[in-house]
Amino acid sequence: MKEQVLFVDDDGLILQAMKRAFRQDVDLAVLTASNAREAMQIIRETEIPVIVSDQDMPGMSGIEFLEWAKRARPDSIRILLTGFADFGVAINSINRCEVYRFIAKPWNTKELRATVREALQKYRVIACLKSGHESKLLSLVRTIELKDPYTRGHSERVAEYSIQLADAMGLSPEEKSNLRFGGFIHDIGKIGISETILNKREALTTEEREIIKQHSRWSGEVAEMAGLHPGIVNVALYHHERFDGKGYPGGLAGNEIPVLARIASIADVYDAMALDRPYRKGMDHAALLEYLKSERHQAFDPEIADLFIAEMKKRRKGKVILARPKGRESRNVVRKTAAGQW
Repeated sequence: MKEQVLFVDDDGLILQAMKRAFRQDVDLAVLTASNAREAMQIIRETEIPVIVSDQDMPGMSGIEFLEWAKRARPDSIRILLTGFADFGVAINSINRCEVYRFIAKPWNTKELRATVREALQKYRVIACLKSGHESKLLSLVRTIELKDPYTRGHSERVAEYSIQLADAMGLSPEEKSNLRFGGFIHDIGKIGISETILNKREALTTEEREIIKQHSRWSGEVAEMAGLHPGIVNVALYHHERFDGKGYPGGLAGNEIPVLARIASIADVYDAMALDRPYRKGMDHAALLEYLKSERHQAFDPEIADLFIAEMKKRRKGKVILARPKGRESRNVVRKTAAGQW
């Protein structure tokens, strides 16, 4: 069944251009409406995954229409098309109708197509999260990780490391379930980040670093939109907070950071720094543990860091041998134990 995208604009030439932009996408059905009233009727009759609306329309502005669409179809992903850059419009649309992206006129067709595709992917993720269909979710997570092939399998490994640590800490089954699911989706916000930035070989600009930082907030938003347990939301939203308060997005410090996020944070860093990147080689196991030790009190909760280091040392002494994934050929961590299980 084709996924539907609705474009709303009072300019018929623009609607025709939108149809042309997606005419080769056989999996998409492009719907159009020349005003908000016509679009509202379409939305009442069917679920529309992605809605793209012009801002400057007679009768009802794009913000007013998307605010209505948010109430009528809260799961739909909303995009605002505007012919001018206006900070007030941007803030208003974020606060009132939670737009996913802005598209400026005149638009770049390649960027327009990419934005709509990313919005559709976000819609699918939220649908999977709401349905509780784990295999479909993992399939989508792996698809998102293909935007950055160096991190293939990263989310699943973060979930695995986190559960090992949770077992050592004696957390409850519910906490471990939330931690595991949070590990799966902690980087889901990368849906909205360009592959050009994710795979850049040179140093990122200040602006690009700020875009990268948005992924944790976007991950948390997806988890909230899906109505997931607060523990899962916390992992997605706060896994880049630092124990010294210098992390993001909230600048939380110490025990202000939810414990599940403190656990996922150290698992995330351990696996990420083991991977080869375009701009650096991955660290070996010994160097990783030294780094984690040096960042006690700064990046990590010292008690959790000490326990993680102790667990990893124990496993390296015979219980578990971890083979570090390499570059574009990276796969899930190779796990070997005497019993043949994790």
